[in-house]
Amino acid sequence: MNLMAAIGQLTKKRAEDDEWWETGDGEEDLTSAVRHVMAEKGIVHPEIDDVVDALTAFEQQVIGEQVIGEEESEAGNAYDRVSQARRIERALSGLGALTDWLTCEGVTDLLVNPNGDVYLDRGYGLHAVCCHQFTPEQLRAMAVELATQCGARLDDASPFADGVLTRLPRGVWGDALRIHVALSPPVDGGACISVRVLHRDSFSLAGLRDVHMYSREVEQVLEGLVAARRNILISGGTGTGKSTLLKALIDQCGLEQRLLIVEDTPELLPQHSNHVKLVTRRANADGSGEIAMRDLMKQALRMRPDRVVIGEVRGAEIADLLVALNTGHAGSAGTIHANSTEAVPGRLMALGAMAGMSPAAVAQQVTDGVEVVLHLERTAVGRRLAQISTFSLEDGALHVRTVWDGEPCAGWEEFVRDVACLPTMAKVPA
Repeated sequence: MNLMAAIGQLTKKRAEDDEWWETGDGEEDLTSAVRHVMAEKGIVHPEIDDVVDALTAFEQQVIGEQVIGEEESEAGNAYDRVSQARRIERALSGLGALTDWLTCEGVTDLLVNPNGDVYLDRGYGLHAVCCHQFTPEQLRAMAVELATQCGARLDDASPFADGVLTRLPRGVWGDALRIHVALSPPVDGGACISVRVLHRDSFSLAGLRDVHMYSREVEQVLEGLVAARRNILISGGTGTGKSTLLKALIDQCGLEQRLLIVEDTPELLPQHSNHVKLVTRRANADGSGEIAMRDLMKQALRMRPDRVVIGEVRGAEIADLLVALNTGHAGSAGTIHANSTEAVPGRLMALGAMAGMSPAAVAQQVTDGVEVVLHLERTAVGRRLAQISTFSLEDGALHVRTVWDGEPCAGWEEFVRDVACLPTMAKVPA
C-alpha cells in the first residue's frame, strides 16, 4: 500500500460514512495509514511536514475540484490540517493526549494512575491535573504504544517496560522522556504510566545555585570536590534531584578525562563530550540476552576510564563500583536511594549483602573509597542539598559524620581545606 492508495481508501470510507469520520475513528485510521506508509518508506520518526503533506493530499481528494471562494475558509482549512497533523504527530510519538501536559514549563514528572487520574510535578510536588481522564482500554493501548516507541516489549507475558523517548512532538518541555509503563495484572485496576522529563542542557552547578539548591559558597565547595577528583556518593529519596546534581557535577570534569557512565535506564544526558554510556538490557522472549548492571561495571573498568559514573547503585554492582573507587579511578560518582544521611550505611550494607560481601568488607571499602556524601531532600519550596558528610569506621562499623547541614558543623573547616582543597571558609550560609 502506498500513501495515495491509503488516502484513497480513507477518502472513499469518509464519503460513505460521515459518522465514522466525525466520531474520531477516522482520525485513528488515518494515523494508522500514515504510520504504515512511513514504515514502508523507512521513516522511523516522521516530521510534522510529512504528516501535513499527507493530510493535504487527503483533503484534496475529499473536496475534489471544489473551489473555496473565501480566502478565510481556505486559511481555516489549512489551520485545521496543521492542527490535525499535530494530533497525528503526537499519536505517532506514542504520547498522544499526554503531550499537552508535557508542554508545561518546568514539568519534571507526569504520572497516570490505573483509574485514569493524571498527576503533574513541576518541581514542587505532585498535584492532580485531571481525574478519570482515560478508560482502562485507552490506558493499556497508550502504555503498549509508548513501550513500542521505546523499542520495548509490553504484553501480558512481559507486563513491565521502560525506555527513553528522544524524538518528541513540538512543544514538549525537555530533550527526552524516561518512560515506565506497567499493565494489569500485576498492577491492580489497569495500566499505569510514569514519565520523567530529561534535559540535555539542564541545570549546571551555577543553575542549581540559582534555584536555591545551595549557596554560592557551597557551589565553590562542590567545584573544589570535582577538581580535586574526590569520589562522591549522592543520596536522597525519589525526585530529590540526585541525577540532576550528578549531571551537573560530571559536566564540570575536564574534557581530557574519559568518563564511563553506567545506567539501568538512560537518564543522564551529559554535555561532557568525552564520555561513553553503557545501558542495561532486559532478557528477550527466550530468556536470553540480558545485560545486567554488574556486567556493564566490569566492562566499563576495562575501557580505560578516568572516572566511572553509575546512575544509581541498586544491587550487586556495588561490589564492582567499590573496586573502581579503590583502584585509582579517582573522581568517580554515583547515586543511591536513602531517606537520610544516617540511613546510607545501612543501605550500603544491604546492597553489599546482595553481592555476597560481608559487613566488614563493605565498611572498609566504603571508608577507603567514598570521600563525600551529598544528601538531597525535597521541601515545600523545592529541592535542597541538606547535608554534606564523610564516612568513618568506628569499632568496625560504618558511620557518617556530617560536616555541613545548612550551616557548618564540627570538622567543616578541615573538610573544606583537606577534601575540597579550598581556602578555609569561616562560614558557609545555607
